[in-house]
Parts: sequence; C-alpha cells; structure tokens
Amino acid sequence: MSCTTIKQVSKAMKNRPIVSALFLFSMLSFLLAPVFAQQSGNIPVPANFKRIKAEPGSFADWLRHIHLKKDKTVYLYNGAKKQNQQAQYAVLDISIGKRDLQQCADAVMRLYAEWRYSKKQYEKIAFTATDGTVMDYASWRKGYRFVLKKDRLIKVKSTSVSESRSAFDDYLQTVFTFAGTLSLSRELTPVANIAELRAGDVFLKGGSPGHAVLVMDLAVNAAGEKRFLLAQSYMPAQSIHILKNPKSRDPWYSDKFTNELVTPEWVFAGNSLYRWP
Repeated sequence: MSCTTIKQVSKAMKNRPIVSALFLFSMLSFLLAPVFAQQSGNIPVPANFKRIKAEPGSFADWLRHIHLKKDKTVYLYNGAKKQNQQAQYAVLDISIGKRDLQQCADAVMRLYAEWRYSKKQYEKIAFTATDGTVMDYASWRKGYRFVLKKDRLIKVKSTSVSESRSAFDDYLQTVFTFAGTLSLSRELTPVANIAELRAGDVFLKGGSPGHAVLVMDLAVNAAGEKRFLLAQSYMPAQSIHILKNPKSRDPWYSDKFTNELVTPEWVFAGNSLYRWP
C-alpha cells in the first residue's frame, strides 16, 4: 500500500469529531495485511470476531506460527508460475519439493506430519496408502522402506537407521506417492456437525477427481458464528497457499454456509468435514 493512500486514510479520520483508535487500527490492519502478516496467525480477523484460543503446542497453535512468504506468487514444483494466480490470499513458507507429488491431500498430510515432527512425536506420524498399507515413520527411522511388489506395498528392512531430516523428507515423498484423497477419506473421521469445526480439520472429497483443504485458523463472534481460513495445494504440485474467499473481501469463510462450501477452485458438499483421529 502506498504512503499516499495511508495519508488519505489518516486525513479522513482527522476530519471526524470522534475517532475510535480501535477502529483505525482495525482498518489499517486489513489494509496493511500483506506487510504485517508474517505468520498465518497474524492475518487480521473480521470485525467483531476474535481468534479461538489454541493450546500451546497444539496443531492449531502450530498452524498459526507458520511463516508466510513475502512473495504471494504460487509456483509449481518445477519453478514455473501457476496459471491461476487469483486463488491465493497468502503463500505458506513450506517446501513444495521437486517432483509432482505434493498436491492437495499431500499438502494436508505434510502439514500434519510437520507438526508431529516438530514435537518429536515420530511414533504418531503414519499414513495409510490407498492399498491399506500403513506407512509409519517409526519404521522408516529404523531402516524399513515401503516397496511396491505385485501391486501391493510391503515393508522391507533395506537400510540402516535413518533419523536425519533428509530421511524424513524422503519418507514424505513415499507417502505422497502411495496415498491420496481416497486413502485420506478412509483414514480420517467424519464430522457431522459443522458447529464443531476445529483448526486442523479437513474439508475432503475422496476419489478421482478429489480434493482436500485444511482449516488453518478459527475466529468466533459473540453470536457464536465461526469464521475460518483454508489452505490448499492443487494439481500439479504447487506452493501451499491460504485461499481467498470468492464470496467475501477477506479470506475468512463462515460456518453458516448451507449445502455447499465454495472455494476458488473446488466446491465441497456440506458433509465434507473430516478430523484426524
């Protein structure tokens, strides 16, 4: 935002007999969001809403501390710019990888795995492949690998102990190769009541085609209405980004949607909410 525009806002405020400092701060926060929103938890909430408390160390708390890139361009895994640059509000500072693997469900799994990894909860990092094989990171650290044999994954001890960060990245690439929206829809637990929405939940359509977006943050007003932020990757593999709301000037979605949740690149049915077990 230019300095001239800020001065115009300030001048307009001075011409009023009574100016609320809180109103001015709120207004400028929205205008300057791309400058000050260095983490997802800094994205301004809508007027009369406040963020729902997140317990320290929780998935919700971790999501709020993900850094955002100054460059809001969405790039593909090969370095090219995504053709549609109108869907994103902000871009997460999370690696895409160099292969066409980290797509929609993969981004959701990536964020969940990164949270567990940051807490050194390695035994809780496990995802189910489409064929039903559990790909657990604890086994990977011990030197086991998941190998495709006769259309089925088998676990084979093929290397020494692998506890490095690069080994974790290799594990995720294997997960992204053999898991997707269909396996994730079988692994997560459906949430029937949208009023129970939590940060870290997933709106999900399993299958092919399918899609998945993750609830990044939540805010609530005095009437109990919730607003939430959504993050996605898409096809081909691309930067994980916080979505704009095509029905609003800000990126927050209301839990009062009826039969469909409309996002920039996918429309979810009303019964598409899932949660990690």
